[in-house]
Amino acid sequence: MNWYFQVLQRYAQFSGRARRAEYWWFTLFNIIVAFVLGLASGVEPVSGSIVFAIFVFVIATIIPSIAVSVRRLHDTGRSGWWCLITFIPLGSLVLLYFWLLDSQPGENRYGPNPKEETTAPA
Repeated sequence: MNWYFQVLQRYAQFSGRARRAEYWWFTLFNIIVAFVLGLASGVEPVSGSIVFAIFVFVIATIIPSIAVSVRRLHDTGRSGWWCLITFIPLGSLVLLYFWLLDSQPGENRYGPNPKEETTAPA
């Protein structure tokens, strides 16, 4: 749950890097919420309140979803513009592969590696 709120705190921050855990926990939580909202709309006749809840959820999470996707690509050393590959047939598979890759070791042009803890001397 901490990963989810961490992404929401960085709501529209497209710079920097995001670890795999940050990206995948945020994605998993979004899938669970979407599934629950879908179940609720299937159990109850489609009412305005369920449709409104789905609409609010999608609108509230679309920008953080794109931002964490871009930061995840940065973590692998790729530009965020790779997100546009989804408009090409089978491009989503390429993007999925990039999201599954491990972090690029050390600092890259997008910032320090979030896996490596930097501690200040005491």
